[in-house]
Amino acid sequence: MLKHRLIPCVLLKDWQLVKSIQFGSFRTIGHPTATVRVYNARNVDELIVLDIDASLNNEPINTEIITDMANECFMPLTIGGGIKTIEDVYTVLGAGADKVSINSEAIKRPSFIKEIATIFGSQCVVCSIDIKKVDGTYRVFNKKNGLLDIDPIELAKEYEAQGAGEILLTSIDQEGTTQGYDTELLKLFANTLHIPIIINGGMGKPQDGVEALQNGADALAAAFIFHFTQYTPQMIKEELSRHHYPVRLL
Repeated sequence: MLKHRLIPCVLLKDWQLVKSIQFGSFRTIGHPTATVRVYNARNVDELIVLDIDASLNNEPINTEIITDMANECFMPLTIGGGIKTIEDVYTVLGAGADKVSINSEAIKRPSFIKEIATIFGSQCVVCSIDIKKVDGTYRVFNKKNGLLDIDPIELAKEYEAQGAGEILLTSIDQEGTTQGYDTELLKLFANTLHIPIIINGGMGKPQDGVEALQNGADALAAAFIFHFTQYTPQMIKEELSRHHYPVRLL
């Protein structure tokens, strides 16, 4: 049986790793390479780093930091932010990443997913979908263009059809709140895709991870809980294991 993964998902901003709260205020986590060393020692399964300087400010992808992190990282590394062309994918993978995460370019040009998957394989493509609930309805949100009149489930299905390997699903309303994952959102996605869903946004205690898996998540992404609470990745995994979810334990 495949094991459920526990994945830090952090932002790269001004050469530091940070955590946002509902895509607004930022809280510094630490220097990228030092933080990666901590993750190596704490039994996480993968690492997702989203370069928001490249994404929002049209700055070049920070390959220097990617290489530094990759040299320290003993787990699969996914890099996102500012990836718009196949050449960008070559650049990011050449710098040491194992996967790429795409968001804005996938919305604009879903065929880009197929281009990446054809060359590098579907396992290389993580499609990120940010979601906000407005008047009781879930809609796709884009950092540059704001709220979009797009159904997130239909978008995820399109991404899967184009060759995405997995979906990173972030609830903006829950992100950084430590109030738990949006299980209602997960229920809407249940049994709609044949690729893994990584849920992101809201984990504040180990039980939140249990509830996410119970409601259809395949993997758990988080950040705040690893740095600003008493809970460790091992403690979270032990709680998942107690509920009979297979995880990689030390």
